[in-house]
Amino acid sequence: MNRRPPIQFCSACGHPVELRIPPGDNRERHVCTHCGTIHYQNPRNVLGTVPVWGDQVLLCKRAIEPRLGYWTLPAGFMEIGETTAQAAARETLEEAGAVVEVGALFSLLNVPHVNQVHIFYLAQMREPQFAAGEESLEVALFSEDEIPWDEIAFATVAKTLRFFFEDRRAGAFGVHLEPVANGAALPGTPVPGLPVNTAHTEDILTPMLRV
Repeated sequence: MNRRPPIQFCSACGHPVELRIPPGDNRERHVCTHCGTIHYQNPRNVLGTVPVWGDQVLLCKRAIEPRLGYWTLPAGFMEIGETTAQAAARETLEEAGAVVEVGALFSLLNVPHVNQVHIFYLAQMREPQFAAGEESLEVALFSEDEIPWDEIAFATVAKTLRFFFEDRRAGAFGVHLEPVANGAALPGTPVPGLPVNTAHTEDILTPMLRV
């Protein structure tokens, strides 16, 4: 089982913690030896967008590790008090300097080997204005034939970009749900009950389908 760095002390009382299975549970947890507080460690959500202007997608070249100098979609960890869409829009502004209208949920990729879930929304840029944030070396718009596929930072980003261009050629955007293990994509799982297009995303999808 993948773990984050072990917890040593209780955040409630400061006493040592130990790994054991609490009553009624079936997994080992960090439990305080003094006050009994259970410290749960859960997967982290990474939120981002596929920012579109015309027939191009906005990418950022990473200024930080991991994958320093590689291209990625703007994305980052969700903060307390945010919705997933708010987190995606914030990360796009922080990393790419772009203001976007967030549209439909587009891809949800489970990355269990690093205890993360990567979630991307379709997004329409309000203006063709962007600038590199502190975590980006540069930001640029790319058409499909300009995407630097050999320099894409993460498997989840590469898969999301491929899904986007495939759906755009097909004339309809879907919702893509797949597990990713150790950087390699596993066979996908359809999302039951989710239509390809929904009324609330019509305004965001229509200009993307026209390019």
